[in-house]
Amino acid sequence: MNVPLNLKYTSDHEWIAVTGSTVRVGITDYAQDALGDVVYVQLPQVGSRIEANASISEIESTKSVNDVYAPFEGIITAVNELLNDRPELLNSDPYGDGWICEIECSQLSESGLLDAAAYSALIGG
Repeated sequence: MNVPLNLKYTSDHEWIAVTGSTVRVGITDYAQDALGDVVYVQLPQVGSRIEANASISEIESTKSVNDVYAPFEGIITAVNELLNDRPELLNSDPYGDGWICEIECSQLSESGLLDAAAYSALIGG
């Protein structure tokens, strides 16, 4: 499994790229592999206020429907519109064009996030 060293991770199999007080969120290579072929992504609404650990997106695959959870409280500032027409980007490029949304965080603390080594250990890599 691909686990980039420059990202942070959650135990819910999401990756987090931190830039100042903004985070970009997506699902990991492990998550996309477990989901199977992604057929639909429900994106959050830009401008919506979200709570930490609340569901912000839903991913439908040929196997199941799964939630994506907010790593932090904040406001959705961007969504990946490409996923509306090409949800399979979550499978083919989960760390690139397959990102889901960006959140401007009220309070950003990386203490609850995993680094690449800890995430690799979590997934047995």
